[in-house]
This record gives sequence, structure tokens and C-alpha cells, in this order.
Amino acid sequence: MNQEKINLLDYTIPQLLRWRVQTSGDKVALREKKYGIWKSLTWNQYYDLARKTALGLENLGLGKNDKLALITDNIPEMLIVSIGAQAIGAISAGIYQSSLPGEIADILNELHVKFVFCENQEQADKLLEVRSRICAVERVIYEDPRGMRDYRKNDWFVFIEDLYKHGEMLHQKNPRRFNKMIDRANPDDICHLCLTSGTTGLPKGAMMTHRNYINMGFRISEVDQLEPTDEYVSFLPFAWIGEQMNSFGIALATGITINFPESVETIMSDLKEIGPHFMFGAPRIYETIQSQIWFKIDESYWFNRKLYHFFIKIAEKAASYSMTAKKMPFKLSILSRIGKIIVFNPLINQLGLLRLRRAYTGGAALGPELFKFYHSIGINLKQIYGQTEITGIAYMHRDGDVHPDTVGKPLPGTECEISEKGEILSKSASVCSGYYELAEQSAELLSGGWLHSGDAGYIDSKGHLVVIDRLSDVMHNQKGEMFSPMFLENKLKFSPYIKEAIIFGDQREFVSAMINIDPVIVGKWAENQGISFTTFMDLSLKPQVADLIKKQISQINSQAEKKHFRIKRFSILYKLLDADDDELTKTGKIRRDFVQNKYKDLFDALYDETVSIKKVQATFRYQDGQSTSVETNLHFYTIEN
Repeated sequence: MNQEKINLLDYTIPQLLRWRVQTSGDKVALREKKYGIWKSLTWNQYYDLARKTALGLENLGLGKNDKLALITDNIPEMLIVSIGAQAIGAISAGIYQSSLPGEIADILNELHVKFVFCENQEQADKLLEVRSRICAVERVIYEDPRGMRDYRKNDWFVFIEDLYKHGEMLHQKNPRRFNKMIDRANPDDICHLCLTSGTTGLPKGAMMTHRNYINMGFRISEVDQLEPTDEYVSFLPFAWIGEQMNSFGIALATGITINFPESVETIMSDLKEIGPHFMFGAPRIYETIQSQIWFKIDESYWFNRKLYHFFIKIAEKAASYSMTAKKMPFKLSILSRIGKIIVFNPLINQLGLLRLRRAYTGGAALGPELFKFYHSIGINLKQIYGQTEITGIAYMHRDGDVHPDTVGKPLPGTECEISEKGEILSKSASVCSGYYELAEQSAELLSGGWLHSGDAGYIDSKGHLVVIDRLSDVMHNQKGEMFSPMFLENKLKFSPYIKEAIIFGDQREFVSAMINIDPVIVGKWAENQGISFTTFMDLSLKPQVADLIKKQISQINSQAEKKHFRIKRFSILYKLLDADDDELTKTGKIRRDFVQNKYKDLFDALYDETVSIKKVQATFRYQDGQSTSVETNLHFYTIEN
């Protein structure tokens, strides 16, 4: 790392933004699509708006160490307001925009939030609903004025444009104020509270420093060089560390341009217009893109399908060489190049991914076949591993050293150890300062100067980290034999027909599974088989679908090295697991204990081999808060191993 970058590691986020202005002020920093038109902000304009925001917020009463929460979709203002607050010495915090009013109130109170930034009337109404419970909140700043006319009469609400105007007036009166403000900050100051996934209850606020984000941004660019002309698409929830590490850390460290799609619904079409150079997403995103590719192939002309199926076999063979930087046979190299030119480049260009040099995934395992698929079509997909408490990424694959069963090697400046219990321990400048107002849990997290991940793993012969499961989630059957539910769940989800799976078997005679089928893939399969269905429930209960899933499980069982890893009983759930029903966390992780208790009758039936069918009362909750119940028969299946 050169001397200039070493010095920049000692900057705060607002100081690094100021440095960007001095070095590339006229370059585009942020770009947003609004009403069908792309609008750009240069680094100069970005800095100018952050300055106006900081001065305006300070004048309203936000001070050092005060908390400002953000509840918003991905828009430039989420960064402008965050950095404006951080410039004062205040601490920002993201809350998932899908959170319900009660959840928001609990988090605001837990973090002692003084100001809230929300995007529009939808989020403002949530705050109004719980206003009596959030007495510490003094001001709510909003960005979208539509439907907010009457709200402007209420002193509680402040329109962001008014905040900008007031901040500019204050700057004109005292032009040196902002520079002095950001000069007094320290890179080890807490700048953001990042919420953990909340798998076991209310999310904890990980105390992130300026240095955490900036170190992570520079260290990633040491492994995978990014250019200031590179484009990134911001679509991950800002409350998740995955988005913060890109928009705070990587963007400010490398000078890339962040693009904000018009809406969640237009992400894929906006992606085509942007043509990003790198992207990061959870496994479900890559599974969705793969499904779209399959549909495009399935619906294309027969000649195109023939070409695809011919060249994909060649490309898969070539991928096994390119993923590990092995020299490819000459004939295979020529054929794979031809396939890339006439089949795969046009295909990924339709998705807007032709310029993509690297794609990253994390949060859960992707199947080896999916990795090979992406490398076959020319997308350099790599696994990363980390957690909120180490700014999202601590380990990652290198180009030409991609092994799907691992998460790669530590980033530069990151140390790794495996404890006697098999826990993954890490140490780096990106490790957070602990949890907000949770001294005991913070001490456990950072015991001995190491970040305790809570994950079990080991370092393989290649120097790669292999993650097994959460230490607390490792299960033992009645005989005391150990198995990993997450390992088996990921194996099941490698099947394109299975969207979600929950493994049970702790202190039981055998392993069982509750399955969610993928409605799109299985729906398409059913249509091709001439099987008619109406709803997701109807599709899930089809005996042909059960046979399909049974074959998938039997195949996985046949690959199990140990007998006690094999799944003996399963059922197909009549509804998709949903975060709104508390069955998943906001980041898509299964809340296993909650699901087991919620579906206790089904769980008990899985372990009663005399039960093959059970009448259940299926309850569905809609977004408007209403619910309905339907009586149905749920089937339970036994697999003879």
C-alpha cells in the first residue's frame, strides 16, 4: 500500500469526502434515476449538500454523539444526510424501510435516536403512528414532498430542501465553520450504528468507526483494483452492512460512481442502462438472475437453445480451468472463446452485465454448480465472508483462486485464528468497537483482542477459510453424533426447485426437513409437465411436486459421507417463509426456534412416522394487516435410505 493510501486510512468519512473534492471534484460521484431521467451529482455537489445538511442539522439541535436514524429506500440523500450528521460528530443508524411501526419504535428507543430522516409519507406515517412511544425524537426530516403538504405545518417535520437553504445561509455567515467542524473529528470516533440481523431478538447496534469503513474500502481495492471510472449499482438495503461497506467504504476509498435505480421494481431494467463494473449481492440475487437467464433460453428460438446447450457444456469445462487459473487445453480455449462471442456475451449484455469484471456474494453459501454456471457464462463470481462487526468483508476469493466450498483468504491486514472450540477469530482495523450500550456482550465479542464470529470453521490446505455453521446451531442427534443444519440446508437450496429449507434433528433419532419450493421454477416445471394449479398452496400440495422434491433429497442423501447426515422425513410447507411473519430476519436468515414453535404440530408430525397426512389451519397475513385462514391437508413423506 502506497504512502498516500496509508495517510488516507487516518481520515474520517467527511474528511475523505473533502479529499475527493480536492482531487476529482468535477467527476460524477452519485447518479439517481428519477421520473425516468438520470440526474448526476459531482463530488463537489455531494460535498456541498453534506455541508448544508451538517450546518442545518446542527442549528436544529443535533450535536456530538446524538443519534440520527435513516428509514429510506436507496437514494443519494441517505448518504448526504448520514455524512452531514457524521460531520457534526453525531452518529447515523439505518433502519430497514420494510420495518413495521412497532419495530421502528423499539429500535429508535433502544438507540436513543434524536433525529430521523425518512424518504416519504409512507415512512412518516409509521413515525406518526408511534409518536407517543418515541418521545426522544425531536425532528423528522423528509425528502419526498408528495402527500406531505399538511405535515409541513407541524414543527416535528422538516423538508430537506428547507434544511439545505438554512444550511447555506449559515455557511454564508461563517464559511469556515464546516471545515473546522470536520477537522476536530477522529477516525476512531463512532460514526454509525449498524443493526445486526436480530436472529435471536431485537437487533444490536454495532458501533462502527470511520476507520472501520475506510480501512475495509482500501483493503478490498488492494485485492481487486477498482478504477474511479467504475460504476456501482446501489440496491441493497442501507441498514445492511453490505450496502454501507460499498457506499461509505469502497466508494470513498476508490472514487467510483454510485448509481441509484428509480425503484426496487426497476432495478433489473436500470441495471442494463448502467452496466456496472462490480456488484455485490446476497445469494438470492444470483439465483434470481440465473432463473431469468434460463427463462430467456427457454423462450428463445430452437436454434438459439441448441447453441446454448452445446456451448454451455464446453463453457463448464473451461470454467473448471479458469476458476483455479489452470492452463486450458488449446482446443477447449478456442471453443470456449467462440461460445463467449456468439452466445454468452450477447446473453449477459441483455442483463446489463457485460462490463462486470467481478461479482461478489455473501451471507450464505452458493452451490458449486451455481458458481460454475456464472464462470461458464463469463461472470467472475466470488464468495466473500464477514459479518456486521467486521464491516462486512474479511475474507474473499482471489481471481483464479475460486473454490466454491470455501470463502477465500483474509483481506490484507486481517489476521485469522481458529479457537480450540473451532470458532473463527479475526483481527483487523475494520473490527467494530462493540455493541451500543451492551458492555457485557461487547466484552464477549472482542474477548482477548479478537473478534469472535460465533461461526465454526477451519483453514484448509490452500489457506482458504471454510465456514461450517454457527457454533450455537451445530446439532447432535440422540446418539450424540454432530451435524450442521446450515450445511444441509444449503445443500438442499442448491437445487433450483427448493427456495428455502429448515433442518431439524437436534436430540432426535433422525434428521427431517421442512421445504419451501421455488414458486417460479417449480411453477414453470409444472406447466411443462401439464400439471394445472391455482395458488402457491395448491402447487405445494401436488403429489408430483412431492415426488420431484423427494428425488432432490434422495440425491443429496446419496452424497452424504455419514449416514446421520441423511434426511429421513420431510414436508412441503403451504406458504413461503416471510420476514413480515417473523419467520425470517430482514436479511433473509431463518429464525429456526420461532419457526419450530410456530409450526409445532407440523414439527411433531415429522417425528411421528405413523403420520402421513395431517389437517392444518393455514393462516395468511396480508400487507394491510388483515389475515385469513384456510383448512388444508399437509402431507409428510419418508425417504428410505
